[in-house]
Amino acid sequence: MRPLTLGFSPCPNDTFLFYPLVHARIETGDLRFRVRLEDVETLNRLAHRCSLDVCKVSWHAYAFLRDRYVMLRAGGAMGRGCGPLVVSRERLGPADLRGRRVAVPGRGTTALLLLRMFDREIQDIVALPFHEIMDAVERGTVDAGAVIHESRFICRSRGLHTVLDLGEWWEGMTGLPLPLGGIAARRSLGSGTLAQVDGIIRSSVHYARRHPEESAQYVRLLSREKSGDACAAHIGLYVNEFTLDPGREGEEAAAALLAEGERLGLLPKRDTAIFLAALSSRQNQ
Repeated sequence: MRPLTLGFSPCPNDTFLFYPLVHARIETGDLRFRVRLEDVETLNRLAHRCSLDVCKVSWHAYAFLRDRYVMLRAGGAMGRGCGPLVVSRERLGPADLRGRRVAVPGRGTTALLLLRMFDREIQDIVALPFHEIMDAVERGTVDAGAVIHESRFICRSRGLHTVLDLGEWWEGMTGLPLPLGGIAARRSLGSGTLAQVDGIIRSSVHYARRHPEESAQYVRLLSREKSGDACAAHIGLYVNEFTLDPGREGEEAAAALLAEGERLGLLPKRDTAIFLAALSSRQNQ
């Protein structure tokens, strides 16, 4: 048996899609996975150190990892109407964010990349764990904050106002879905193992979608937000057809995000392939 390290977050979309793999509901052949659960910013840092063979990472962080990691085709978070929301306690407009203190869920997150793409003049940025951002906004520790994951579904119920929907802005600018995060794997694993891992994750997604009731307890146990409705809404938004395969549109969206970041000087220029080749990824399904 060949052991591989696998990192993903305790957020509902990740725990939902990885439940079948973790709980041996699908075949994994000669591969065995040692799982590490961490928030996405910790995963970004672990990937920077090449500490994990397979790892959920933000697309922002991936821009700095392309020489060592390839994005698998299955397991990613991409879609429409799913972008980070910048929220505030008082009513603000997007232009009011200049000169204000704005919290983001980590320096390697796609939320920060999008915010900088939207307006380079938003300078006073503080990184906080994603689950602390709403509290910081409510206390006035920060003037606004970019909320992601479960927080996206409960911020309005806590009386916070939406200043800016970064996903809506991206879609309006490009007409493309928004790439948020994906499953990256070390290129050194080799094409055969990479294709095998990709096929296993795709099988896990298929199983999870066919048997959603099986993962419900596991998802709620690990989620910051214990509401079953919030978890279900989270999964419904972030686990979609792009999670099975980005397809041509998803590939175009990822390339556009990285290219725009490069154009603005926010990301390093790279010419290595972004995704695992489509045909190779399907040979082990």
